[in-house]
Amino acid sequence: MPKIHPFLWFNNQAEEAANFYVSLFPNSKLLSDHRNGPGGSGPEGSVLTIDFELDGQRVTALNGGPMFTFDEAVSFVIDCDGQAEVDHYWNALIADGGSPSQCGWCKDRFGFSWQVIPKQLFETIGGEDPAGRQRAMAAMMQMVKLDVAALQAAYAG
Repeated sequence: MPKIHPFLWFNNQAEEAANFYVSLFPNSKLLSDHRNGPGGSGPEGSVLTIDFELDGQRVTALNGGPMFTFDEAVSFVIDCDGQAEVDHYWNALIADGGSPSQCGWCKDRFGFSWQVIPKQLFETIGGEDPAGRQRAMAAMMQMVKLDVAALQAAYAG
């Protein structure tokens, strides 16, 4: 069966993005790159495509030019375990030109969207108490970066 993996189109930041992502996530590494030769689509020696793994998930990034840009229709989800992990990834992703959104969504400095989601979100909005689920959902809808303690407090009432 064929393998499926994400392919991300950057203007000219594919190598920078791959290096950043690999430095951020454990068990990640650069795999290979293909560079422009004479007469290529970019400066000779610059990266055309770069393959990398994020915790075992292969990703290819392309320096394809400005024709296409990222939007929120596609994002990567980071399954976090607790507030410390949420804070770590959130802060790293919005640093140096990234931007927060709401409900745990943000964009990194390359314009790519991420969802930084603690497992505790699903324990609260998917809990057994219907009123607690509603309170947790209402609390989440008011958040930018997700706050585990506030979600749990809302669920508990």
